[in-house]
Amino acid sequence: MPVRESPTSTPTPELATVTLTTDRAVRPGGDVRRWTRTRRGSAGIWWWVGGIFLAALFLLPLLTTLTGSLKSPEELRQRPPTLLPTEISFDAWARMFDPGEGVLRGILNSLVVSGGTVALTVVLATLAGYGLARYRFRGSGVVFAVILAGMMIPFTVLLTPISVVLRELGLFNSLLGVVLVYATYQLPFCVFIMRNSFASIPDEIEEASLIDGCTRWTSLLRVFLPLVVPGIVTSAIFAFLNAWNEFLAALVLLTDQNKFTLPVVLQSNQIGRFGTVDWGLLDAGVVVSMVPCLIIFFLLQRYYVNGIFAGASK
Repeated sequence: MPVRESPTSTPTPELATVTLTTDRAVRPGGDVRRWTRTRRGSAGIWWWVGGIFLAALFLLPLLTTLTGSLKSPEELRQRPPTLLPTEISFDAWARMFDPGEGVLRGILNSLVVSGGTVALTVVLATLAGYGLARYRFRGSGVVFAVILAGMMIPFTVLLTPISVVLRELGLFNSLLGVVLVYATYQLPFCVFIMRNSFASIPDEIEEASLIDGCTRWTSLLRVFLPLVVPGIVTSAIFAFLNAWNEFLAALVLLTDQNKFTLPVVLQSNQIGRFGTVDWGLLDAGVVVSMVPCLIIFFLLQRYYVNGIFAGASK
């Protein structure tokens, strides 16, 4: 028996128009959401453009320094200068690693000074930060404020009295004296980071460790230190970068060429014949001085960022 189709099974054009209009009406915000997605996509593109532009601004000096170390002396004297070397030359690198130039000795001295500064700064800042954060005594806030006031004093103002003190102690023109000076100047910021890192740890953790039989010293070594690793790494990176790149103090406090650090060696060797600047040697030295900083930062940047935020949270 044939089935009779319902007269309403096929909508009329008028009914289809009404249905489409009704569907659009019951879905409010469709155009708004589409416009929002378009706007977000455009904003994301502009963020990428801005980020690439800023990255290019930072990378361009590094690129020119690297390419400058690979140019011949004749090409370095060309005007206008070229961005990329027309012919790669390792003349500057060969002269830089010449034992007579003293660059290798300067690198070794810088490593000794930077390593000693990091070790002394981290130990003292950790102990001071733990004491200021976990021990409440009268005048602790004043002591902390006095320590922070050290960051407000320009380093150049203290060079003359520091030189007099080091002469009296017999530490003038010695790497140990430079290490003590560098560590002293790095301590205020590192104490600030470590004190706030310890203060961010709940008191219940320390109380639980004391109940379990830990002494204050054992609690510091086994409980607190693993929790403040980002702060320790931040302090170490900060101390290393400043000690590695410091120039003025080493220039004033060291008079023996065999004890010069890398920045002082580069400044001494950058003058070529007839008083002209040896740009090739200077660029090669700058590239070498950047390598340890870049390696340490890229390996420990996760701890560095966490330590900065932990230190600023209190």
